[in-house]
Amino acid sequence: MAADPAPTATQLTGAEVHVHDIAKTFRRRGRRTVALSGIDLEVHAGEFVCLLGPSGCGKSTLLRIVAGALDADQGQVTVGGEPVSGPSPDRGMLFQSPLLFPWLTTRKNVLFGPKAQRSRGLHERDDPELDADADAILDTVGLGQFGDAFPHELSGGMRHRAAFARALMTRPSLLLMDEPFGALDAITRLRMHEFLLGIWRQYRMTIIFVTHDIEESVLLADRVAVMGGKPPTISEIIDVPLERPRDADDLDTTEFLAIKRQIRASLAL
Repeated sequence: MAADPAPTATQLTGAEVHVHDIAKTFRRRGRRTVALSGIDLEVHAGEFVCLLGPSGCGKSTLLRIVAGALDADQGQVTVGGEPVSGPSPDRGMLFQSPLLFPWLTTRKNVLFGPKAQRSRGLHERDDPELDADADAILDTVGLGQFGDAFPHELSGGMRHRAAFARALMTRPSLLLMDEPFGALDAITRLRMHEFLLGIWRQYRMTIIFVTHDIEESVLLADRVAVMGGKPPTISEIIDVPLERPRDADDLDTTEFLAIKRQIRASLAL
């Protein structure tokens, strides 16, 4: 397994997440679709939890509600003890596509959010401090030599690491990830799993990670929240008691395979 990234001066701390009785219904063209019903979930500070289930089970909808990007019809979400009422830099979000600005260099992509916040008086760090933080974080994610490169000059894995660097620049206590590695080839995906676990061990932010891949959820998570049913809800939360650190060598162990079978049974596969 690759070595953990070198520590930086700025360390993050995770936030507790409490999801209580969340429900969401979409209405489109006269049709009513229940996306979530009676969702309860508690995520401890610094914990890594995967939301696992088939397409259409409400995983991404729940993630967007926790992010503050979508309002629930009922219930409440708190992060770090504060009710979620909209997006916040304390909650970073990563998607399947890195969503980098193609006309900006890697460094300028990483700096974009904090500098925009500073221009609106929402960020305390001045430009020299932001620049130093960006260089340190680029070193942390292994892109120190690629700060002046444009996104099209980076590989798929490097673009994802640049997106991580951009998320870390806002010093989030919670990182929300919506199938961020789904479009990657199998080898790059395993490398990104190891990279993510190294970043998480270093910074200890809380992570909620959406996936429909059972193996990915077991490799990454402390607990797996299995979603499904009609209406969609969390049907079971399964502990993953495998020792850490974990890497690809764990995939064939008896313990790993036993948890995979337990999750498959919960999904009725």
